[in-house]
Amino acid sequence: MEITTQEKVSQDVLLKAFNHMMLAKAMADIYEENRGITKYVHSTSRGHEAIQLATAYQLTNEDWVSPYYRDESLLLGIGFEPYRLMLQLLAKADDPFSGGRSYYSHPSSLEANLPKIIHQSSATGMQAIPTTGVAQGIKYIQEFNLKTYEKNPVVVCSFGDNSVTEGEVSEAFQFAALHQLPIIFLIQDNEWGISVTKEEARTSDAYDFAAGFVGLNRMRVDGTDFVESYDAMKKAVDFVRTERKPLLVCAKTVLIGHHTSGVRREFYRDDEDLVKHRAKDPGTILRNYLLEGGVDEDLLKQITKKARIEAEEAFEKAVNAEDPKPETVENHVFAPTPVTEEKGVREPEGAEKIVMVDAAIHAIQEIMWKHPEALLYGQDVGERIGGVFRETVTLGQKFGKKRVFNTPIQEAYIIGSTVGMSAVGLKPIVEVQFADYIYPGINQLITEISKSCYLSQGKFPVSNIIRVPIGAYGGGGPYHSGSVESILANIKGIKIAYPSNAADFKGLLKAAYYDPNPVVMLEHKGLYWSKVPGTEDAKTIEPDEDYILPFGKGNIILKASETETEKGRTLVIVTYGMGVFWAKEAAKNFEGRIEIIDLRTLIPLDEKLVFERVKIHGKCIVLTEEQLQNSFAEAFAHRISKNCFAYLDAAVEAVGSLNLPAVPINLVLEKEMLPNAEKLSQKISALFSN
Repeated sequence: MEITTQEKVSQDVLLKAFNHMMLAKAMADIYEENRGITKYVHSTSRGHEAIQLATAYQLTNEDWVSPYYRDESLLLGIGFEPYRLMLQLLAKADDPFSGGRSYYSHPSSLEANLPKIIHQSSATGMQAIPTTGVAQGIKYIQEFNLKTYEKNPVVVCSFGDNSVTEGEVSEAFQFAALHQLPIIFLIQDNEWGISVTKEEARTSDAYDFAAGFVGLNRMRVDGTDFVESYDAMKKAVDFVRTERKPLLVCAKTVLIGHHTSGVRREFYRDDEDLVKHRAKDPGTILRNYLLEGGVDEDLLKQITKKARIEAEEAFEKAVNAEDPKPETVENHVFAPTPVTEEKGVREPEGAEKIVMVDAAIHAIQEIMWKHPEALLYGQDVGERIGGVFRETVTLGQKFGKKRVFNTPIQEAYIIGSTVGMSAVGLKPIVEVQFADYIYPGINQLITEISKSCYLSQGKFPVSNIIRVPIGAYGGGGPYHSGSVESILANIKGIKIAYPSNAADFKGLLKAAYYDPNPVVMLEHKGLYWSKVPGTEDAKTIEPDEDYILPFGKGNIILKASETETEKGRTLVIVTYGMGVFWAKEAAKNFEGRIEIIDLRTLIPLDEKLVFERVKIHGKCIVLTEEQLQNSFAEAFAHRISKNCFAYLDAAVEAVGSLNLPAVPINLVLEKEMLPNAEKLSQKISALFSN
């Protein structure tokens, strides 16, 4: 996209920009002068002010923008006053973005009169996928007329030049180009990535790099020249607002300040480089332009002086503001869920038994008929095959390609895009094809999704469902049989379900839909169709449409006899997923002496039920399919021991797979690695004999 004849920018806009530039300079100077007070790591926008302000002035309160950590001028331009920014700088209680939890210029905002901003992390380039998800969501909303906008919203994603080398940025470019989303990728190219030069980091700038993404329009601009930048960004925003197509803007800028307050320019830059960059100071360029246009020099001096005074007063006020109260530290890990009680009919009269995979299909179908904001996407979930396990079959035909669709092989995008989709009010249900392939999406799950609610003070909980087929059976081999629950359970800020039967699956999936928080549904492949010997009980009567099973409620699926319990001859097996069926089979060898608890969800975890029952029986085994060492099961066994110590007759045992890097494909080796009823029975016998 070429920039055509430059339009005249009004003097009011020019003076507004000069004032904001002088504010940004004064703020940066004050932070540097008060290094003992501004103790938390921060960056400033010095050298980037022109392109940031030019962008900010184009945006309306219906637009969305994702600034990165050097974008304080952009924040000033859209309407955040220095005082409010400084509250975050100093991590104060009234920091409007994170309540003292996050770094400077890491905003999140839903303020009615300003452009909206999803939670922003520090991980370079990671904002590309969530922000593209916002654009994806807006396109969906407009296609289905779910909301009326005064103007077509535009989404802006801002980042530095070296972040473009991140693979996840390419996933965002690819998806935006493929689906023609209304987003501007604003690349601010100051030629540095901390101490890494452009020559060390990349073969081309973002403009040339983007040429390979067919359908992604491009523009270059001198980001130090406000007049050129304003003209370019007006054209860019008008283009995306009208054409509804993606556009990349490569803006050449300079780095006048430090990379951050902690990584200072003198650590890695020589005088020649600093002189070159200072010669393109956007404030100086705009000042000279205004003087050449006849603006009185005294007016510019007055603006500069007032900006310094305003920044000083704001800083003093922010310094004296209150710190967060210690008791607030655990606020906003999760948003409150309305699903707290089991509701609906679990076993309706006359209903038939269904397999677990059908419970999922029926639950999603009922949700999508009822809620137009629900949509389903992932690899191979579309109408041609409906998932490699047929777990979404018929849904594509029933709801069409705009609500149920295939994605590229982009696990990071599949997972991370749910951040933006959720932010605009949609409920994405997405699928990672095998648990072994969730790892490319872990970055988004940890960096963006799990922290969003906490670091945005509850403004942006990510409401999604991530479906993950999991587990080993029948020679699936090393890349289609893995268990990943310990890795996921170590992520704070997400919920995890692991149902073992059709009724639980349907009830938990419904609960996940109405939960405003991120949910990972771990779905054992061997239980989908009950084809594995001994898993017939995974088939259940299908609950009615209104059945909902809350998270954090374990289920006693087998009780020991009271007589045996009174004699102290019983134990509790705590398990989930396929472990339920190994436990039930093993229990047949110990008539009346075994109690089995199916956890059903791993986060939240029904510790109360487990502790109560362990105290009654005095012995406990925690059973998992995962490799045992350093697992969720081992950690939970420790917590049981700690909380039930005075009631235990023996140490709590954990039983799981051998500690191998992968599940072997050969059936003999697979059997040797995995737990089973026979191995579990041996452990039970050993406990009873002690």
